[in-house]
Amino acid sequence: MAEKLLSPIGRGMSKRKEMALKKRKCKVCKDEFKQTRPLQTVCSWACATQFAKKKEQEKRKAETRRMKEDLKTYGDWLKDLQKVFNRYIRLRDKDKGCISCGKPLIGKYDAGHYRTVGACPELRFEEFNVYGQCVHCNQHKHGNIVEYRIRLVERIGQDKVEWLEGKHEPLKLSMNEIKELLTKYKRLCKGLENG
Repeated sequence: MAEKLLSPIGRGMSKRKEMALKKRKCKVCKDEFKQTRPLQTVCSWACATQFAKKKEQEKRKAETRRMKEDLKTYGDWLKDLQKVFNRYIRLRDKDKGCISCGKPLIGKYDAGHYRTVGACPELRFEEFNVYGQCVHCNQHKHGNIVEYRIRLVERIGQDKVEWLEGKHEPLKLSMNEIKELLTKYKRLCKGLENG
């Protein structure tokens, strides 16, 4: 009698619909089972309970993540963008060698700015202004700027270097622009990591 109650046909499902139900793998235990309902993704009540708990945890984590994002300041968003932008530069230049000394970029290396963020914040996220640089040149030699300039002219040309050295309008990114740049550089990083 209990089997008849659980049967899809006993609940008004036609024979044709029952035949359309297929075997699936349970989302929790990964055992194969035959569906008794069209959208069924788990094999038993025990797995359904675990699945529901997992979904609730994911929902809470997403809510916590959203709340943390709501509490971020403009500066926090800018720091996040700087991290992702620097990661993109390191991935882009990993096979090119240090922009200042030419040594291979192995292990830890930086995204070194030709015009520093302090001196020229409007070029902070300008790709022509930032290149892979070894820690020794960037941190211990304060950018090794003379050698940086020589190799920069070789990479991008004299006219672009002179443009970098010229005057620039102040840059004040809106929150939407920061979020768009974050999305752009995350996508570019993913492409370089996968390709």
